[in-house]
Amino acid sequence: MKSVITTVISAADAAGRFPSSSDLQSVQGTLQRAAARLEAAEKLSSNYEAVVKEAGDACFAKYSYLKNAGEAGENQEKINKCYRDIDHYLRLINYCLIVGGTGPLDEWGIAGAREVYRTLNLPTAPYVASFVYTKERICVPRDMSTQAATEFVSYLDYIINALS
Repeated sequence: MKSVITTVISAADAAGRFPSSSDLQSVQGTLQRAAARLEAAEKLSSNYEAVVKEAGDACFAKYSYLKNAGEAGENQEKINKCYRDIDHYLRLINYCLIVGGTGPLDEWGIAGAREVYRTLNLPTAPYVASFVYTKERICVPRDMSTQAATEFVSYLDYIINALS
């Protein structure tokens, strides 16, 4: 799984060199933010069911036409799949918070996602809306510390940009 640490080591090894000073600064920054990332991961995992439900509800509130016949949420089974997908992306964000890099999202969430959604004729805008809602819903200090929220939001922004 790709993280800042594994990326730095792989790049240095591929070049047949020791990690450079800037490489080590990057790793140091990642380690310094680890406590905040782990706080965000803990808060997300302890309340993920509510986060998923609120994000999915916001998605269907904004795009109510999705529940019409022939649309992505035309029946309960399809609606449940949308909530499942939101849950999946949030779980990957949780993994990213733990490893300190975008590897889990890149490898298991983004690679080929647009092509799959396009092939299945599923819009990505509702997913984006659910993650934007989650991002805007975070309240410091009620939900987590400022630094933890910053870390969490950075991965929400990453998935928002990837699906946009």
